Amino acid sequence: MKALIIYDSIHGNTEKIAHAISQGLNNASTVVNVVNTSMDLKSFDLIVVGCPTHGGRPTKSMQTFLNDLNKSSLEGVNIATFDTRIKATWVKIFGFAAGRIANTLKEKGGKLIETPEGFFVKGTEGPILEGELDRATAWGKNLAEKSV
Repeated sequence: MKALIIYDSIHGNTEKIAHAISQGLNNASTVVNVVNTSMDLKSFDLIVVGCPTHGGRPTKSMQTFLNDLNKSSLEGVNIATFDTRIKATWVKIFGFAAGRIANTLKEKGGKLIETPEGFFVKGTEGPILEGELDRATAWGKNLAEKSV
């Protein structure tokens, strides 16, 4: 399986989660920052996309990437999405980035193989809460099993 993990990270937390997911995929993946993504997405079996949640939405860089994708650029490609978020009750009012990313990727032809996932950070700048990197690795293993 050939996997690509595309992430955006402001304080480094989402980047760490992306690399933990890669470990779960047995490092059979390429991990790239969204601003450096210029690959043929259809050449991958699985594309995992994630970023921090800002005001219930993906970051501006991620939104630009998503908006620039062609309508059929992910036709038939397995996709999964994640975000980093804080664990405050009021945050649910605005929603989370992962679900919005998933909806856009599905509109571009992607096949969602797992419910969008959120990984928790202590505050806007982090750090990642204890156990979340292990949970991200386990989530990556789950994605690998579903992508076969």
